Amino acid sequence: MLVRTPPSKPKVLIVLHQEHSTPGRVGQSLRRRGFELDMRRPRFGDKLPQTMDDHAAAVVFGGPMSANDPDAYVRREIDWFDVPLREKAPCLGICLGAQMLARNLGADVAPHSEGLAEIGYYPIKATETGKAFMPWPDKVYQWHREGFDLPSGADLLAEGKHYRNQAFRVGPAAFGIQFHPELTLAMLYRWTTHGAPRMQLPGAQGRRDHFAGRSVFDPAIRMWLENFLDRWIGTADAPSALAARISA
Repeated sequence: MLVRTPPSKPKVLIVLHQEHSTPGRVGQSLRRRGFELDMRRPRFGDKLPQTMDDHAAAVVFGGPMSANDPDAYVRREIDWFDVPLREKAPCLGICLGAQMLARNLGADVAPHSEGLAEIGYYPIKATETGKAFMPWPDKVYQWHREGFDLPSGADLLAEGKHYRNQAFRVGPAAFGIQFHPELTLAMLYRWTTHGAPRMQLPGAQGRRDHFAGRSVFDPAIRMWLENFLDRWIGTADAPSALAARISA
């Protein structure tokens, strides 16, 4: 009897920066959409692909390091964004990932001029370009003390008070966001436990405010993420108009 091997699922490249990091809600949603997750950790020796031929998209997540760090893997990751940008493949940078994308495009990444951090829930406001793209939540979860300048040629989609540039798009399918829509409740417990000292930084919110904010603001963030993924990649069986146009 002939046994047919089922076709493999399309893969999304997931780039993580700590040994036990997970893609959280982003990964959960991508799996529900029919994608396989190809998780790699360049910090620990994993190599990144030289082409996006085997991947439908890439997501580069955050981490405690800086896009300005001299470590070789940081430099390699920044340079690696050349691959999806050159091929116009869907890619998304989250927090550190967005800062790496901005650095690749020639923009600066730096601390706030007054030393302020955003750790907790903070308001953002969509630009006119952002509003035309999709609806945005009023507040988002942040965990950073550096921000990025807007790269030349990029469209600013959302802005904030202390760190102006909160979301941008460059080309047809490359996005950078400063905030963390991937946050699950388990991640919130873990981050606020292991990262407790950072909640003492100027501008940061206390642990209680993180949990109180989640009960109020998380439903809109969850809805934003699903709407964004609908537009950005769609599903394995029904790519978004943007992803389908790129692959055509």
